[in-house]
Amino acid sequence: MFGQILVEFLFRLTFGIAASMGMTPSRWVTSGFYRVHLWVLLGLQTLAALVVYSSQPASETAVTMHRWQLGLAMAAAALSYVGAVIWMYERNLAGKVAIWLVAGLALAGWAWPVFAATKPILFQLADRFTGGLLLGLVTTAMLLGHWYLNTPTMKLEPLRRLIVYLVAAVVLRALVCGLGTWLEMAGPLDRPAGAQTTWLLFLSLRWLAGILGVLGLAGLTWQTLKIPNTQSATGILYAAVILAFIGELTSQLLSAEARFPL
Repeated sequence: MFGQILVEFLFRLTFGIAASMGMTPSRWVTSGFYRVHLWVLLGLQTLAALVVYSSQPASETAVTMHRWQLGLAMAAAALSYVGAVIWMYERNLAGKVAIWLVAGLALAGWAWPVFAATKPILFQLADRFTGGLLLGLVTTAMLLGHWYLNTPTMKLEPLRRLIVYLVAAVVLRALVCGLGTWLEMAGPLDRPAGAQTTWLLFLSLRWLAGILGVLGLAGLTWQTLKIPNTQSATGILYAAVILAFIGELTSQLLSAEARFPL
C-alpha cells in the first residue's frame, strides 16, 4: 500500500508542478526556469518508475495497473528531458506544449486507480485534482521565488499570481476534503476507541498542516512580497511546501481506508 501511495503522490506532484509551470507566463520568466525544473520533473518520474518497477503486484488487475503506471512514468520522464532541450533553445510555444503533455501523462498516471476502485469516482477525481494542484502550486511558487536569486530583475507578477492560485487551490481542497470528512464521520464508525483517537489526531494534523498552515503561510508570503523581499517570501514558501507535503501524505494515508477523501 505504501508503495502505491508514494507513486500516486509523485504523479500528483508532477501533475501539479507541470500545470503550475504551464500557467506561469513565459514572457515574465526566463527560459532557464522551465528548463531546470523540467529536470526536476524528470527526476520525480524516474523515481516513480523505479518504485513501480520494484513493487510486487498482488493480482492480475494490479499487474495491468503497474504496467500502465510504469509506461506513463517513463514517458513523462522522457518528455521532461525533451522539454528541457526545447527550452534550452528558447522555443517557448513548443516548450509549453511539452510541459502540458507532461501534466497530462501524470494525470493519466493517477486516473487508473480512480476507475479501478469501488469508491465514488467524482470524489476521487476531485481529491487527486485538487491535491495535485495544491502540491504543485506551493512547490512551483517556492521554486520561482528561489529563481529570483538568479534573475532579481524579473517582475513579481508571476509569483503573485501563483500565490493567488495557491489560495484558490487550498480553498477548493478544503471544500472537497471537508465534505468528504463530513460524509465519512456521518457514517458508521467501527474503529476501537484507541484507533479512533489516533485517527482524529492524524486528521487534525492533516488539516492544521495541509490546509490552515499552507493558507496562513500563503497570506504571509503575499504580505512579504509587498515590501518586496523575495528571499524572505521564498523562505516562507519552503515552510509551506513542508506543511503541504505533510498534509497531503497524511490525507492519502487516511483516505486509503476511507470511502471519501479526508
